[in-house]
Amino acid sequence: MGAQIRVYRQRIRSVSSIKKITRAMELMAASRVVKARQRVDDTTPYSTALTRALSAVASYGELEHPLITAAEDPKRVAVVIMASNRGLAGAYASSVLKESERVIERLRSEGKEVVPFLVGRKAMRYYSFRNREFAESWEDSTDAPPYEMAKSISDAVLEAYLGEEADSVDEVHIVSTRFRSMVVQEPRTLRLLPLEIVDADDATDEESLRHRPDSMHPLYEFEPNGKELLDTVLPQYVTHRIYNCLLQAAASELAARQRAMKSATDNADDLIKTYTRLANEARQAEITQEISEIVGGANALADSK
Repeated sequence: MGAQIRVYRQRIRSVSSIKKITRAMELMAASRVVKARQRVDDTTPYSTALTRALSAVASYGELEHPLITAAEDPKRVAVVIMASNRGLAGAYASSVLKESERVIERLRSEGKEVVPFLVGRKAMRYYSFRNREFAESWEDSTDAPPYEMAKSISDAVLEAYLGEEADSVDEVHIVSTRFRSMVVQEPRTLRLLPLEIVDADDATDEESLRHRPDSMHPLYEFEPNGKELLDTVLPQYVTHRIYNCLLQAAASELAARQRAMKSATDNADDLIKTYTRLANEARQAEITQEISEIVGGANALADSK
């Protein structure tokens, strides 16, 4: 009986140590997710203004550019998969990888060759474990992605899209997680190239203007001309769009980690209560047994006299 009590107490100590770790990780994620959400909000005004300007040039300028012209029969497609570097975030990484598998399967069923670009060690390990090939990978911080990381990814996909015909890709898709709230984070697929200026997911006034030709549209003057403007601004737009996806993925990862660590901390509390109750029951049973032995011994001595 004493050995059983020692086992329960050891388990209580172990669970208490784990609880301290999960609680600390929950607090760290809670503090970082506020900054991550702020970074997402800070990029919105620039993205809105840039989208409005590009919509004016691409939709009303009647210009042609490789980044906004779709291939007639796309054969090779690049898929940028944005996972995480670390775990302990619930189903965050697995949901992104499942969405990427669904997208890749759909593209292959359409007769397209898929070229993966991986962001985060989770995606890299997923592909390495299955001996799958990928074009490039990035291991920079996924919960606080720097702008240089988005620029590196943008340069790689633009080089693949605008490269030689034999090695180039006809489309670029991004599989990431969209941050909606602290409770809801949705894996999504975004076609980055050929450029879709306005997405259904990001419905704004620009979308309504685009689909209503009778509505008023802001007037712009382009200097020196629209084509040179597209050559300069479109790559910046691609970089910024990738950066926004990275920031939303970072906020989603931190929110998922906070939620997972809170659940782990609550489970640790329940385990501690359960083991404490079992230890008390074992101690009470041991005390009862000792009392019974003492009483039985006393009765035996009294009977012998």
